[in-house]
Amino acid sequence: MSLSEISEHCFDLIFAFDEIVALGYRENVNLAQIRTFTEMDSHEEKVFRAVRETQEREAKAEMRRKAKELQQVRRDAERGKKGPGFGGFGSSGMSSSNTAITDTLIEVEKPKPTPAPVRSSGPSKALKLVGKGKEVDEFVDKLKSEGENIILSSTGKRPSEASKSLPPPTHTESVHMRVEEKITLTCGRDGGLQNMEVLGMITLRVSDEKNGRIRLKFSNNDKRGVQLQTHPNVDKKLFTAESVIGLKNPDKSFPLKSDVGVLKWRLQTTDESFIPLTINCWPSESGTGCDVNIEYELQDECLELNDVVISIPVPSGVGAPVIGDLDGEYRHDSRRNVLEWCLPVIDVKNKTGSLEFSIPGQPNDFFPVNVSFVSKGSYCDIQVIKVSQVDGDSPVRFSTETSFVVDKYEIL
Repeated sequence: MSLSEISEHCFDLIFAFDEIVALGYRENVNLAQIRTFTEMDSHEEKVFRAVRETQEREAKAEMRRKAKELQQVRRDAERGKKGPGFGGFGSSGMSSSNTAITDTLIEVEKPKPTPAPVRSSGPSKALKLVGKGKEVDEFVDKLKSEGENIILSSTGKRPSEASKSLPPPTHTESVHMRVEEKITLTCGRDGGLQNMEVLGMITLRVSDEKNGRIRLKFSNNDKRGVQLQTHPNVDKKLFTAESVIGLKNPDKSFPLKSDVGVLKWRLQTTDESFIPLTINCWPSESGTGCDVNIEYELQDECLELNDVVISIPVPSGVGAPVIGDLDGEYRHDSRRNVLEWCLPVIDVKNKTGSLEFSIPGQPNDFFPVNVSFVSKGSYCDIQVIKVSQVDGDSPVRFSTETSFVVDKYEIL
C-alpha cells in the first residue's frame, strides 16, 4: 500500500484501529466485524447532511428573491428619474427614498414553502442559551439594585427608543384604507425653518371579492399647496374632474388581500407658519453652569399630538439637572446623557408648556433638540369620504386608520 493511498484512507484506518484497540488493550473482534462496524450508517451524519442541504436550498431561494428585489428597485429608480414629480412609495407602505411607485397593481407573490429541516428523534445535546427576556430582566434588576431608575416599555425598550406608531384598529371592514403621513423637519436654534417635508399616502386593502370593483371619493381640504400624484393605473381624468379614485379599466378589480398605494402627496416648504409644533430652547450661562428654559407651542390647533417626547442633550459627568418649573413629566437618562421631557397630549387645550432646569455646561451642550410624537389626525387633511361600487354607484362600507408620525424633527 503506497503512502498516497494511506493518506487518502487515513481516517478509515484510524477508525479501524479504534475498533481493534481500546484503552491499550486488543478487542476480541475479527475482520468481518471490523468491516461491519466501520461501514455502518451514522444517524447523526444523515441528520447533519439533511440539515445542510435544507439550509443550502433556503439560501439559494433567498438569494433569488433578493436578486428580484434589487432588479425591481433599479427599474423603479430609473422610472423615478425619468418621470416628473417627487420620490414615490412602494405599494405596501411609506418611504422617504426616491423609489418610484410600481406600474401595475398586482398581488404580492407568495413565497414557496421550504421543507422543514430533519431533526434527530433522540435527546438534544446542544448547549441552550438563556432567553433574551430573562437576560434583560436580570440586567434591569441589577441596575435597580444599584439605584438606577429604569423605565421599560412593553417591547423591552425605553419609551423614547421604541418606534412611534399607533396601535392597529380592532375592527376593519372588507374595504380598509390607511392614511399615513411622515414629517421631516429641521429648524435653527435662533429661529428659521431650514426645511420641512411631509410625505403622505393612501393605501387600499380589499379583502372581499365582491368589493373589488370600487371607486373612492376623497376630499382635499389642504390650503398649503400639496402636490398630489395617483397610481399609474388610476384614471387621472376622473381624478382631476371629480376627485374620485378609480381604475382606468372599470371592468378590472383592485387586488384582493394586498396593500396597494393609490394616492400619494408631498409638501415641502421653508415657511415657518407651517411648523406644527414650535420648540424654543434658551440656555443662558450662570455662575454655576447654565439655566435652560425650553418651551413648546402648538401652531396647528387642528392637531392632537400624543406621546410627545422632547429630548434635550445634557453634559456628561456633571450629575442630574436641577428641575424648576415643569409642565408634564421628565426623565434623565444618565447613560445616554439626555433629558426627556414627556407630554402625553398636546392639543388646543394644552397648546403651550415650558420646562426649566439648571446644570453645569455650555449653551452649545443642549443641542440638537429632537422631538417625537404620533397623531391620529392628518396634517394635510386629505381623507376618503365615500366608497361606492362601479356599477350602480351603491355605497360600500369601509374603514380608515389615520396616522401622522415623525421621521425626523430636529432643532439644531
